[in-house]
Amino acid sequence: MKNIFIIGVGLIGGSFALDIKKLHPESTIYGIDKNEAHLTEAIALNVIDKAAEFEDLEKADLVILSIPVDAAINVLPKVLDHVSDNAIVFDVGSTKEDICDKVKNHANRRNYLAVHPIAGTEHSGPKAALNGLYKNKTNIICEVEETAFKLQEKALKLFSDLGMRIRYMNPKAHDKHIAYVSHLSHISAFMLGKTVIDKEKNERDIFDMAGSGFESTVRLAKSSPAMWTPIFQQNKTNVIETLDEFISNLNHFKKLMEEDNFEAVYEEMESTNYIKDILNGIQ
Repeated sequence: MKNIFIIGVGLIGGSFALDIKKLHPESTIYGIDKNEAHLTEAIALNVIDKAAEFEDLEKADLVILSIPVDAAINVLPKVLDHVSDNAIVFDVGSTKEDICDKVKNHANRRNYLAVHPIAGTEHSGPKAALNGLYKNKTNIICEVEETAFKLQEKALKLFSDLGMRIRYMNPKAHDKHIAYVSHLSHISAFMLGKTVIDKEKNERDIFDMAGSGFESTVRLAKSSPAMWTPIFQQNKTNVIETLDEFISNLNHFKKLMEEDNFEAVYEEMESTNYIKDILNGIQ
């Protein structure tokens, strides 16, 4: 692959750029971003080689769309309008049903692969890009049968070279499951942070008394609202369902404490400890 285009040169797109540079040093990495400062910074950090425009996509071998999901759903058709028959295009968004539906009748649908790498940090922008971010991470692929086989192979070879595990899923199932294991985690972190800020008016008290448990739990609250608000909007139905269940569990836990039923509190926590076995199994 000679000409690689990254649309959105932040953490996710930038990390792909860094790893592709290492795998294919002969390739040229182009960046497209509505934030000119991001493009300048990405070039200075050697995340990308050159800035580009949408009209340049006709020479692309690979296009990675790494922008917030509300923007991606409108930009993807524009990308597919410009690419050649030999280009593979994939997005990395956390919701899949709406974007797959958006391009299902596009003339160049065969060039598109719906992808969601389960990787990232709470940081954003070109400076957040990391070498090796995707190693040993799961990559969920939706509607693989809708992508031209030779282009599938190109993308799958890249994911394999990056050390990623592949999981296939339909878009509807993806959005439902990811609401539980990702979207709810972010809402919980944001609301935990809000609760502490609202209750603890003295910032010094928060700083001095916050231990590693609080820091790790609230870490996701440092994530970009510009990225996460559209995700919650697109996956609203599934997110509300997960919130209903989560709130029900919180209320149940509160009721046990109100009733001084700490034997049941212990049993609730002990049964939930099984999550560590599940997570250890996917390391």
